[in-house]
Amino acid sequence: MAKTSASSQQEKRVPASALFTTPITDKQRRELKLLAARPDSQIDFSDAPEGRPRAADVEVGRFYRPIKQLVSLRVDADVLSWFRGQGKKYQTYMNEVLRREMQTNLRGK
Repeated sequence: MAKTSASSQQEKRVPASALFTTPITDKQRRELKLLAARPDSQIDFSDAPEGRPRAADVEVGRFYRPIKQLVSLRVDADVLSWFRGQGKKYQTYMNEVLRREMQTNLRGK
């Protein structure tokens, strides 16, 4: 599949260590304790989304990068030949086809 060459602003990458291992300040700790002490009835949920996004709604590649796993897969020779004929990145294309099929089935359920 051909990639589009639309120009867009690059997102600023932040290392995970800066997000998950930076200790919180004493002020942040006090604020969290105050929030935890509040009863649920005092919390305003009006701007919170109602549900979790379905797997089919996740935009792959922007914020979520799936972990690749090496597998050994047996496919018919003619199928492999056809995919290889699609170009250099035929394995990526095979993954895209499988993902599309997965998402179609997830939406139908």
